[in-house]
Amino acid sequence: MVSSGRDAGSPRAGLLGPAGAGRLLGPAASPGPCRAASGESSGRGWGEESGQTYGFINTCLKSLVVEKYGEETWEKLRLQAGVQDSFLTFEVYNDEITMQLVDKACKILGVPADMVLREFGEYFFEFCKRSGYDHMLRTLGGNLYEFIENLDALHSYLSLSYQEMNAPSFRVEKNEDGSMHLHYYSDRRGLCHIVPGIISAAALDFFNIELSMEIVNQTEEEERTGKKEHIVFLVTQNPVFSYKERNEFSSSSQYVDLEKGKNTVRDSESSVCPVKKSHWKTIRGMITLGRGKLLRGFDPVYPKSLWIDTKTFCNGLPFHMVFDKELRVKQAGVSIQKIVPGLQTMGIFLDHYFSIVHPEVPFTISSIQKFINSQFVFQTRREMMPESWKQRPMLELRGQMIWMESLQCMLYLCSPLLRTLHELEERQMHIADIAPHDVTRDLILLNQQRLAEMELSNQLERKKEELRILSKHLEEEKKKTEALLYAMLPQHVANQLKEGKRVEAGEFKECTILFSDVVTFTNICAQCEPIQIVLMLNSMYLRFDRLTTVHNVYKVETIGDAYMVVGGVPVPVSTHAERVANFALGMIIAAKDVQNPVSGNPIQIRVGIHTGPVLAGVVGEKMPRYCLFGDTVNIASRMESHGVPSKIHLSSSAYQCLKYKNFEMTERGEIEVKGKGKMHTYFLIRNKAATENEIMGRPMKDLDSGRESAQSIQEGRPETIQVSFSVLLSATQTQPEKDQTPAIAMKYIDGPTDEQNSLKRRNQAKIADLTGSYLVTI
Repeated sequence: MVSSGRDAGSPRAGLLGPAGAGRLLGPAASPGPCRAASGESSGRGWGEESGQTYGFINTCLKSLVVEKYGEETWEKLRLQAGVQDSFLTFEVYNDEITMQLVDKACKILGVPADMVLREFGEYFFEFCKRSGYDHMLRTLGGNLYEFIENLDALHSYLSLSYQEMNAPSFRVEKNEDGSMHLHYYSDRRGLCHIVPGIISAAALDFFNIELSMEIVNQTEEEERTGKKEHIVFLVTQNPVFSYKERNEFSSSSQYVDLEKGKNTVRDSESSVCPVKKSHWKTIRGMITLGRGKLLRGFDPVYPKSLWIDTKTFCNGLPFHMVFDKELRVKQAGVSIQKIVPGLQTMGIFLDHYFSIVHPEVPFTISSIQKFINSQFVFQTRREMMPESWKQRPMLELRGQMIWMESLQCMLYLCSPLLRTLHELEERQMHIADIAPHDVTRDLILLNQQRLAEMELSNQLERKKEELRILSKHLEEEKKKTEALLYAMLPQHVANQLKEGKRVEAGEFKECTILFSDVVTFTNICAQCEPIQIVLMLNSMYLRFDRLTTVHNVYKVETIGDAYMVVGGVPVPVSTHAERVANFALGMIIAAKDVQNPVSGNPIQIRVGIHTGPVLAGVVGEKMPRYCLFGDTVNIASRMESHGVPSKIHLSSSAYQCLKYKNFEMTERGEIEVKGKGKMHTYFLIRNKAATENEIMGRPMKDLDSGRESAQSIQEGRPETIQVSFSVLLSATQTQPEKDQTPAIAMKYIDGPTDEQNSLKRRNQAKIADLTGSYLVTI
């Protein structure tokens, strides 16, 4: 007794089972996604021409990787394989995608392909169950043999909706010791390791049986469509007992079959457990199963002669054929005679008018008997059809083969293989041509409705995927917009404006403002092209912008060659003067890498710093700007305009803030400041406690040590940054230079500011008023 089943759900190429090895349950679990193992039945290997597969397979693989190894692993795998992030369930994809995914998975996870395929097979079964197909699978058979034996019927049903399914073949044989031989035929080689994964998972879940499967034979056989890989698995079954049964089993060793050396489980027709039952257990089970009556054996009764005449039989079964060992037609139903007029001539050869589509076997009696329990699909040969039929699609018949030993003939009970009303019309047939008792009538009508629902589901899934992609792109654009907005305005101010709130101006008791400009900028502009000015300023501002990240100071604006930053605004910090001072030192160093387009020498800048109070707020609705107001801004600007090239000019208030902060400064003395009279000013030389790399935000080097700073403006040796200039006509389009290292933020220790202390005191006073108690602030 043999049986065959076909795995209609395997992808055709790639490691995951174009050979269908792993798709044994694929179609059952997901009819559409589990596409055919191959578009053509050929003996090509992995690296040869690829076919197509439904997205369900790739979705399952993604789910396996994400669930067991994490999102990061999937993202790495996806990028290396060069595939998209998500797949539509019923969309058809190239098998090369699946092959690439598994190949990269083997390399990333460091495991051989057979282990990956087996794990995928086990997971695929669970994935199908979670997708809602477990009930369909459970109804295939009461034991493992019946389950495999009826897979072909399940695949045939699924092919009504998924017409391109073309899977490997399976045939199972019982052995006397309770084991089985599972024959696997495929036109794809190397994918057989999926079979043990799926079959073992199904046996354990449905029948509580653990399987051991080993390959005992592997050959190539010539089939109708080419060479097929034929692999034979020895399937040994071992029952899985509950905890109580296991204890009973171990304590009752006298009931174990010691002669065979191992415990095997027969089918449900024989004993499935070697543990001896008690007398009352046996009686109770018989009464329960028999519903109060003891079970009796069943023997069918046959009449002495067949009570049906030939004409009635041929009319009642309009689609049937009887043929002998030489394939000569002995009898045919009336409808099949109408479609294939040649069958009215008895004694013709059946293979002249039909070809076998499924299973892919030679058209011989021996091959048909080998796959006797498989559903056979015949297709009419175009060259033998009447002239009026040659322009129509060929008719396919699907049915069962029954060998009649007494007559030495084969009976083919079949029905038209029609999936939709459209296919019925294409062949110029009608529902009336099909016998009333034939469920093909109902299948055509019901499947027509199901296909419409499936198409609607596909459209919804496509729209969902489109919305997901659009949402992802929208999120990316939103991040770009926010990054641009945060580059123009402080983040908390920008968030308030986005929410439609009014941003109130804020007073800051103390902050430090810096101005800088390029020495002889007017002369440079007069002697070179405008594009050269743009390139020079862009190169300089890119370096300065990077330093704002290193020292966390706020860039207020740039006007021509003037650059303005502030420390302690909009977020008050106690180290505002130190941050701006270090930023100024970094500016002097960075400017040495910017070339003067006229002379070819490094440009020179002047820097001025002042500390004092300001009022800050948003000005305007179109192109709103966060501006600073107050005399502090004017004085800082005067420090810059009255400064010296390549020097950092400090006001006395800025000097007082930096006096005890490990900065080296020299006194300039009193100078006449326009609009302010005489002022006592200073020059900032270097930071005695920080290295050049720290100030520039570069990775630390082993040679950098505590107080040996390279920050000295006169003696510093800045590292050369290789610049690849791009013409960027808008500051919003500038990007970090390719060879520039990531900015490493310098560490500052901030204490509470006056504003924060004031706010804390106000909050404590409010709490005291509400509670009637007094809080002491230290």
